[in-house]
Amino acid sequence: MGTFEAVVQVFCGAVPRFCTTDSCFSKCSPAISSKYHGKCTKRRVSRDMQMQLLSSGMQQIRTGNYRLHGIRSGLSGKMTVGDSWILSCKCEQAESISGATTKDENGTWFVDSTKKFNTINNVVNSPNGLGFQDIQELKQEKEGLPPNGTNGTVRDAFHKTSIDSLEDEAWDLLRESMVYYCGSPVGTIAAKDPTSSNTLNYDQVFIRDFIPSGIAFLLKGEYDIVRNFILHTLQLQSWEKTMDCHSPGQGLMPASFKVRTVPLDGDESTTEEVLDPDFGEAAIGRVAPVDSGLWWIILLRAYGKCSGDLSVQERVDVQTGIKMILRLCLADGFDMFPTLLVTDGSCMIDRRMGIHGHPLEIQALFYSALLCAREMLAPEDGSADLIRALNNRLVALSFHIREYYWVDLRKLNEIYRYKTEEYSYDAVNKFNIYPDQISSWLVEWMPNKGGYLIGNLQPAHMDFRFFSLGNLWSVVSSVATTDQSHAILDLIEAKWGDLVADMPFKICYPALDGQEWQIITGSDPKNTPWSYHNGGSWPTLLWQLTVACIKMDRPEIATKAVEIAEKRISRDKWPEYYDTKKGRFVGKQARLFQTWSIAGYLVAKLLLADPSKAKILITEEDSELVNAFSCMISANPRRKRDRKNLKQTYIV
Repeated sequence: MGTFEAVVQVFCGAVPRFCTTDSCFSKCSPAISSKYHGKCTKRRVSRDMQMQLLSSGMQQIRTGNYRLHGIRSGLSGKMTVGDSWILSCKCEQAESISGATTKDENGTWFVDSTKKFNTINNVVNSPNGLGFQDIQELKQEKEGLPPNGTNGTVRDAFHKTSIDSLEDEAWDLLRESMVYYCGSPVGTIAAKDPTSSNTLNYDQVFIRDFIPSGIAFLLKGEYDIVRNFILHTLQLQSWEKTMDCHSPGQGLMPASFKVRTVPLDGDESTTEEVLDPDFGEAAIGRVAPVDSGLWWIILLRAYGKCSGDLSVQERVDVQTGIKMILRLCLADGFDMFPTLLVTDGSCMIDRRMGIHGHPLEIQALFYSALLCAREMLAPEDGSADLIRALNNRLVALSFHIREYYWVDLRKLNEIYRYKTEEYSYDAVNKFNIYPDQISSWLVEWMPNKGGYLIGNLQPAHMDFRFFSLGNLWSVVSSVATTDQSHAILDLIEAKWGDLVADMPFKICYPALDGQEWQIITGSDPKNTPWSYHNGGSWPTLLWQLTVACIKMDRPEIATKAVEIAEKRISRDKWPEYYDTKKGRFVGKQARLFQTWSIAGYLVAKLLLADPSKAKILITEEDSELVNAFSCMISANPRRKRDRKNLKQTYIV
């Protein structure tokens, strides 16, 4: 092997977090990784050694211009080759499974022998060795090419190596986050941040957080962890859950759970593992997780479609679990709307952000879960009434969202001209929306081409903020029409600088600020403008964006967003969210190595590599719903619906 090729492998290798000699690699294969851990040391390498390594055929290298980036979460900043650190590792027998090899900013080393690695002459491969431009110039100088010459093959090869390293790193981190119960994997923790001393509940398995992890494992062909997660969380559904002597309705899924080791029957010498669920009674704000059961149904369908194992969804206990969730969601109440009425903080936005009422995110997940449940429910006499109620709600919900949540430039102008205080069955302004609610930012922000579904709708109130997850999942679930779905993606492209910018993807736009922020959030110090849920940028939303783009046959939008994230997400240590209007800063309270940031990236990459796999998440609108929807539009609201023209009976 030529010296140039060796140097390229040294500084552009595929090892994100572990380093060793080749002999060590043979001992530390994944099959026996639990028996070994790496022992890392660092030693100063002189300029003479560097030059000796690079000497053969490399005399023209300007060593002062080439830089080493620290291994991810390791040596921060940049150092010149003449003043660099090189890591060497030795493997030694250990009793326990190793942690991750890295060095945080406080100088603490963490070790993980399960990483794949390679070395040349005991020098570490690092994905962030020399900058890409430096390596290309080095190659060009060796071949006698001009410094700015075009060499697409070399560029593509280096780029592919870097991306492969990033994906390998993400998979290693995702597997490190796995939680085991009685020897079997049952989920992934929310975050494994070695720099944080206060874990709060980030060491628990959250239902909503596990969804991208579960999808990633399904797409990778690793089905056991998803199956175990589905069945164990189902068992938790029936647990008694109370707060201040009050219990919520049956069917509520927990927000999270933790595996705890407790004494067996009071005997301190014998222990057992138990699952300890949190239904919101210990959560910040004590909010019940409405979205947990909806995500559980969506994941159950995805598991069956991806693995081909329909025996899980056909089990009696699983069928019962689906019905309990549906009965809880379809229960009669005082509301006149088909949308679910929920409190603030009952979904991904789990803090006070003014989304109480009928937030779009819950409605999109609700619609998706109804379609998935209808597909999986076993036909039997006991399910007939439930399926009838389910079909009725699907028709009413789709009509309500499409008609009343949609805004584009034409609809805004219509609202601007609304008459108020209309008392009649034929009122145009059904919800008595005052035109002055249209904010000045929206008039300037709305593009000529494109539109979106508003964040919330209640009597005399329209929340015009753009909520990303609700809009993206409305595309995936088909609660938005085909034209509306394309218009949502058109708006994302038109407002790329606001919604994506330096890191995808804004959780909502715009941020609340000033007196509005004080009143709506209660002056929440975590939800300051352009931070966290108040306009922060969340990398995990990449996977929902990717599914929506693939469904509408516009994957190039997702590809562009993923490429932006790849430039810095690993270097920033996979944070939970980013702050500032353009997403330039890692969030001030963001956890590092956030699992759903990692999993969201992996799902996006896997789906872009094979778009056909997105069908496990996509739900298409059937002809019966389209027919019923058309009848609703043409019917007089005061007259009972003519059922003779319907192929299927629906009660609205």
